Amino acid sequence: MRVIGGKHRGRKLLAPEGKEVRPTSERAREALFDILAHGRLSDGPAYEDAQVLDAFAGTGAFGLEALSRGARRVTFMEKDRQVRALLQQNVDALGETQQAAILSADATRPPRASGACSLAFLDPPYREDLAAPALKALAATGWFAAGALVIVELATREDLEAPAGFELLEERRYGAAKFVFFRYSARERTSP
Repeated sequence: MRVIGGKHRGRKLLAPEGKEVRPTSERAREALFDILAHGRLSDGPAYEDAQVLDAFAGTGAFGLEALSRGARRVTFMEKDRQVRALLQQNVDALGETQQAAILSADATRPPRASGACSLAFLDPPYREDLAAPALKALAATGWFAAGALVIVELATREDLEAPAGFELLEERRYGAAKFVFFRYSARERTSP
């Protein structure tokens, strides 16, 4: 696995062996960041100077890609201790410790946010139906700013209805992955 673009382009990321973590393919990440770069879903690149949340972070590939391309700060949320240690190694190797916070947390039962994010990535395990509960819980605890762009990765055949407070913008498929793009509206508060 490598960072695809920005100041860390080409730098390797560590990924755990086994099936506990399913890193998103480089091709799919590149396609996603191309969409975010061209301002179709936001005014300019969605990650530029953004406060970002990377929930179900795993290796941290989404958040580290955002930092590489100009995000201001990323909060990584990962509950598995061993995966979190590997994520910390990736953050350290890229020299991004000042711009990154790694939380030991379950995205379906998150702590209260210390600041709302304008861009969020959720990459829950496939076929475990964790995306909707996580979206609701993260919204209820203040993780999303009004108008935040939220991208959820699912298996291609998984479906996800927009929870209250989220507007479905579009879906894109890349191999085994499907990205679902939402806009968050703070007017409709959700509860976990």
